[in-house]
Amino acid sequence: MNRAPKVKSNLEYLRKLFIMPDSPDKFIEFGHELLEMIHDFFKEKGGIHSSITLPELNYIFDKTAIPDEPHLIKDVLSEIKTKIIAHSVKVGNPYYIGHMISAIPYFMILLEMITAALNQNQVKIETAKASSFVERELVAWLHRLIYEKPEQYYRKNIQNPQVAIGNVTADGTLANLTALLVAREKAFPAQKNFPGARTAGMARALAHYGYARGVVIVSTRGHYSIKKAGNLLGIGEENILSIPVDKHNRMDLGKLDRRLKTLEKGDDAGTKLIAVVGIAGTTETGNVDNLKALAEIARETGAHFHVDACWGGSAMLVDEYRPLFKGIEQADSVSIDAHKLLYCPMSMGIILMQNERDLNLIRHSSQYIIRKNSVDTGRFTIEGSRPFAALKPWAALKIIGREGYGLLLKQAKKSTTTLQTLIDGCGNFETLNLPELFILNYRFIPETVRQKITFLQNRTGSASAEISPKRREQQIRKVNHLINGLNIKLHKALRRDDTSFVSRTTLESTRYRPQRIVVLRAVVVNPLTNAQILEEIVDTQNRIGLEIWEEFKPVYKRICEEYQL
Repeated sequence: MNRAPKVKSNLEYLRKLFIMPDSPDKFIEFGHELLEMIHDFFKEKGGIHSSITLPELNYIFDKTAIPDEPHLIKDVLSEIKTKIIAHSVKVGNPYYIGHMISAIPYFMILLEMITAALNQNQVKIETAKASSFVERELVAWLHRLIYEKPEQYYRKNIQNPQVAIGNVTADGTLANLTALLVAREKAFPAQKNFPGARTAGMARALAHYGYARGVVIVSTRGHYSIKKAGNLLGIGEENILSIPVDKHNRMDLGKLDRRLKTLEKGDDAGTKLIAVVGIAGTTETGNVDNLKALAEIARETGAHFHVDACWGGSAMLVDEYRPLFKGIEQADSVSIDAHKLLYCPMSMGIILMQNERDLNLIRHSSQYIIRKNSVDTGRFTIEGSRPFAALKPWAALKIIGREGYGLLLKQAKKSTTTLQTLIDGCGNFETLNLPELFILNYRFIPETVRQKITFLQNRTGSASAEISPKRREQQIRKVNHLINGLNIKLHKALRRDDTSFVSRTTLESTRYRPQRIVVLRAVVVNPLTNAQILEEIVDTQNRIGLEIWEEFKPVYKRICEEYQL
């Protein structure tokens, strides 16, 4: 066994690691090797996941001590190639349609190299000179996309260091957290001898204003980051009130109205409504709440109106999709993710504020950076040190343009429609959502079983039916429970097959509500995914589904006998 040569550990050697070579040849040598490794990863044939098992990965990465001796760069790159790249998930594969992550334009790799080489820290102008201005320009672009304020407004505020119309965050979770932090400060502001919630804390804030608790309202399709924010902000996860959704996975306005009325009386009296959160592209189903109605409710109740548009917000680049977001311009804050429909690499979020002075509510300073009278963007952010992530969407919007994004999203819509057509035409599947923003929920269900459930549903409640509606409901639930198990097993089998990938979730909002139904979830935004690939994916799912169904047939037969189906 040949051992890698040892590197002599001395300061001269270490200094060389920090100095750009006199000639670019050495740098190009490593760069070429790195790009070749990445290129091979993308071109490699085979499954989406490597065949290595999780226990085997445990064994590879089981060293518990930091290495003592230095290693040659080429040796570490070789280790990265064999141990990491070889066993990474091919999320850019056109057969990978399971999550909100896709292929990225190849120029993003070059932008990542620039970002690393410049190593700007966005917290302070002294460590991020030009990049601070780039970031504010990007924020202004997206703010204008959402709020469409006059040119004069943006001329005044785009590079005004005294205000921030938004800021860049590490991801959507921190964007949502920022929005709700602002909402909390607006709900419990400083007043006379009370310094405000950020200084005094939630307990004193509630006591000062005479409330028993503060709550945030969001639909059951809301992202889990909203509950995280409730935890971190001292609001409490149990005070993130989830409102059921309608059949289109939008917040049920009737149920919202009833919930609001309960907050005014009984045990809920003394509740402060801090914020109403609308979802513009739910992560499970891709649907958009009635933002206009939610904006009116927030205004009437005096609550902060936040729109989580992390998934769907970028679709507003395309005029065809703008009607879906009607009312978003009335939001006090909007969050968007660049690593979703802007096709940027992981990860970057943006929070946008309608009122350019709202972020002053969380403004902070320090003696050595972000001083009170500085121009540092870090004064308005939850985070401290941040990378120059804004370069990626800033450059992408220039390289691709609104017209280019229009073509990309047109292709995403076409692929979503194609997949739904294939699913509906197969006979052994059932579509279970109305796809608005490129997410399709469906399940495998043999045609004879689906027809049986449809028959039972149509007979439920019929006065002439020989079996009571309650009995028929039990029948439907029993069959659906069996089909849930079938789809869980199918999803696991698809993972083992590894020629394609879709994700899985459980929804209570399908036509079988309130029963929870296991569904397969496809996110069809990869521009490299075409009709032929989608047909192959459906054929594979159908073939494996029918194979598994043979195991479930005896159980189904017993259910039919028990319920006289």
